[in-house]
Order: sequence, then structure tokens, then C-alpha cells
Amino acid sequence: MRARIQKSMVLVLTITLLISYAVMTIVVYSQNLGLLKSEVRQEARYIRTAINISGPAYLEQMDDVDTGTRVTRIDTAGTVLYDSRRDEAALDNHGSRSEVLQALKQGAGEDIRMSGTVGKEMYYYAILLEDGTVLRVSKTMDNLVSTALNVLPVMCILAAGVLFLAWLMAKWQTARLIKPINELDLEHPLDNEIYPELSPLLQAMDEQNKAKDAVANMRKEFSANVSHELKTPLTSISGYAEIMKNGMVRPQDIPNFSERIYKEARRLITLVEDIIKLSRLDEESVELEKEDVDLYALSREVVSRLSPQAGAKNVQIMIEGESVTYHGIRQILDEMIYNVCENAVKYNVSGGQVSVWAGNTLEGPKVSVSDTGIGIPKEHQERIFERFYRVDKSHSKERGGTGLGLSIVKHGALLHGARVTVDSEPGKGTRIEIKF
Repeated sequence: MRARIQKSMVLVLTITLLISYAVMTIVVYSQNLGLLKSEVRQEARYIRTAINISGPAYLEQMDDVDTGTRVTRIDTAGTVLYDSRRDEAALDNHGSRSEVLQALKQGAGEDIRMSGTVGKEMYYYAILLEDGTVLRVSKTMDNLVSTALNVLPVMCILAAGVLFLAWLMAKWQTARLIKPINELDLEHPLDNEIYPELSPLLQAMDEQNKAKDAVANMRKEFSANVSHELKTPLTSISGYAEIMKNGMVRPQDIPNFSERIYKEARRLITLVEDIIKLSRLDEESVELEKEDVDLYALSREVVSRLSPQAGAKNVQIMIEGESVTYHGIRQILDEMIYNVCENAVKYNVSGGQVSVWAGNTLEGPKVSVSDTGIGIPKEHQERIFERFYRVDKSHSKERGGTGLGLSIVKHGALLHGARVTVDSEPGKGTRIEIKF
């Protein structure tokens, strides 16, 4: 970055110097050309006056005077009557010369061109004399070009000095510009007082830092919760097994203890499976391919699987709706719908109902699960999708579950670009909708 800034500044200055030299050359050339034209015209008028007074013989007196000016007299037919630089007899007819034609028609004319006689670029000015002939005065333009070329060495030396000074200033200015960036406090981006142009970048860095902190805190909390949740069934299993090992259990109680160990082991297996599912969803490492899934048929299968559990709790579970196809991962969609429906049964009351609706809406496919259960207080509704979060911790063990079901629903929805909404009131029930 430092080198690029220095190169850019030197390049800009170099281009500026070249443009300045070109403009100055053009200005000087134009000014000198103007002076040359004025000088030639004035000299032509002077010679014309002398000829009108003394006659053409005046021109013969100019042969011995070298003023750097070429004087030519031409008649109306284009024949050269006199030329101060050449033998007029050896010269071509000048009747077709632009300045001569203009002088014959308008009384005066001018032209700039390469002279075939002299072999140099010349400025020609012609005026009409009283006898009808044309007087032409011309001067070479070599001095104009030489003026521009004479300026070039001076400009090169000046440019070299200026470029060296610019390089030193660019190096100093670049170091001054880069210094605040090198001293940025990346841990607290918004505390840096720096260029306003970097504000969007600093804000993005601050948001990224907050997101990283949030993820780090979430992982810490998740690790602590996982440790606690795993420790509880493992402690129960270890305790029951130790009692049985030490022969402290009566034979008739062994089946009861075995059943408790089995339940805790199943709870442990379920927890591990849910953690693995959630980790895969977090890392988006689900390798299953998407396919067309009938959400109504899938919801009906889920209701059928939960019917025994609902019957055991004296909860009526039913499904309504219509066939609707969605392109997604069938296994994840199944787990999402199953977890929502299972919670509706689990947190319901005896004699309650669970209504499942799947179908198409104006906004797209939707699965809605409503229950007449205990409901969720308003202040807890935004947190129920957090891992291991439980609204009623005192009865969580009685109702079972791992506390990861709705987290799986949330991450599955993110994976499918779906949206999950909750509408609940304590004592009246809950409605959770998954809108695809």
C-alpha cells in the first residue's frame, strides 16, 4: 500500500509536469509566432512604402543587407521579378502561391508552409503594391522551434528536481497517512479516531468482533450445558450400577433399577444424537441431497408416530391441510416438524389438543402446529430456540427431552431459508409456524 501511494503521487506529478511543459511550449510558440507575424507585416509595410516612393530600384539596395528576411516581388502573372535570396530567373512561377493569390484579390495574404526553395518552414506575408505587383516578405520559423527545444533541458532539470522532492514528500506523507492505520486498535475498532472513509470498515470490524464474542460465549455456555446435561444421566447410571454392584439392592428391586438405568442411557443417547445433529447444522455439513418433499404427507407421518405418546398423555392430535411440495432435505424437515409437534404434546395438559396444518399459502408453503397446552410467557418466547433453554426448569426432568429440539428447528429453518414464528399465551396454548 505504501509503495502504491508513493508511485501514484510521483506518477500524477510526472503527468502534471509533462502537461505543463506541453502547455507552456504551445503558449510560447503562439506568442513567438504572433511576434514573428507582427514583425514580418511591419517590415512588409515599410518596404512597400519605400518602393512606392523610390520605385522597385529600392529592392536592389537590400542585396547587401542580411536581415534574415526573404523579400520577393512577383507580377500579376506569377513571375518572380526579384528575390533577395535566389536568382529570380531560376525560380518557378509563384502565381499559385496561396499568399500571392490572396494579395491579388484582397490586397494582402499570408501562409505558413514548407518552402520548396529554402527547404524550411516559412511564414509568408504578401501585400499589393501600387504598380499592381505583389511584395512578399517571409521569415523562417526555425527560431520558434529552437525556442521550444531550448526550454526542454531546463524543464528536464527542473522536472528531475521536482520529482525527487515529490518522492521525498510522498514518502513522508505516505508514512504519515499509514501510521494511524498501523496503530489501529482492532479489539475496539470504534474507539479509533481515524479517517471518516474508514468508518464503514471499522463498524464492520466491530460487528464482526461482537459476533465472534457472541459465538465464543455461546460455545462456552453450550459446553457448560452439555457437561451438565451429560453428567446428570451418567451420574444416575453410575449410582444405580454401583448400588447393584455392591449388592445393596433387593432382588425384587433389580428390574426397577435396570429400567431406571435403561431410561437414563436412552436419555443420554438421545442427547448425544441431538448434539451431533446440531453440530452438523451449525457447520452446514449436512451431506444429504435435497429432494421434493410433500410437507402434508410428512406431517401426517409425524402425527402417526406421535399418536402413542399423545394417547399416553390423553392428548388428541390431528392433522389438516393439503398436499404441498417443497424442495429440501427430507430428514431435516422431518426432525423440524417432529420436534415442534413433540413439544406440543409434551407441554400440553390432560385432555388437550394438538392441531397440525400443512399446505400452501400466498406467502408459500407452511406448517403450523397449535396446542392447548401451558403456553409460553412473553419474556421467554425469544429465548426458547436457545440451546438447553427451558422455560420451567423445575419440571424439565419430569417432561423429558434434551432442551435441543427447538434449536434444531431453528438451524434447520436457517438451512432451508425458512422462518419460524411463535404466538403463545400462558394457560391458553401455543402456535408455532414454519414458513418456507
